[in-house]
Amino acid sequence: MPVPGGLANAPEHPLLLPRPAPGKRIFDAVLAAVLLVLVAPVLVVVAVLVMVGLGRPVLFRQCRAGLHGRPFEVVKFRTMRPPNHGRGLVGDGDRLTPLGRWLRATSLDELPTLWNVLRGDMSLVGPRPLLPEYLDRYSPDQARRHEVRPGITGLAQVRGRNSLSWEEKLDLDVRYVDSRNLRLDLSILVTTARTVLRREGINAAGSATAPEFLGTQRRPAPPQRDRTPA
Repeated sequence: MPVPGGLANAPEHPLLLPRPAPGKRIFDAVLAAVLLVLVAPVLVVVAVLVMVGLGRPVLFRQCRAGLHGRPFEVVKFRTMRPPNHGRGLVGDGDRLTPLGRWLRATSLDELPTLWNVLRGDMSLVGPRPLLPEYLDRYSPDQARRHEVRPGITGLAQVRGRNSLSWEEKLDLDVRYVDSRNLRLDLSILVTTARTVLRREGINAAGSATAPEFLGTQRRPAPPQRDRTPA
């Protein structure tokens, strides 16, 4: 039976798919529920700001690739105007508003994603959820990032965020998959708070957000020397 979501190089039989630790899921669900209650007033305030500054809809919804590449709908606060060629609103830099930049800089746009954690689509810590179109662009090793649920934050986010290259971020994602444990998750959560307060690595160089992942660029193999005896 094929794996939903089109994840290349994944085992076909569901019993062979790596299974996330059940303790991590309980930790995620409990903490996400507590955080949603605590930040409820902030959610209301940000929702009003987005409605006034950008109009409806307040929430941004997009399909992302989750555990084992299965698609799910991620939920965030809107930070951009809709595309409008007549008004020159085409690229992310044109569509991103001052309010949107502030929401991204403070990571307040991510607060609704706690609902995805509560639903089981995501984890608090893990590789960031990316577009399903990227699934066929990963190398076999990079595709291992989907052996765990995607996270609101992760190892790549505390090691440089969008200032890293795609190869560096995906390498850190796989490193997290291989070394994940509760102690590492707690360390990443604490470091994330410090990174957000410092507003580090928000944008990639020369980009309003992050460039599209087009696949790993490998260097061509060096030419083989002629070993024929003289």
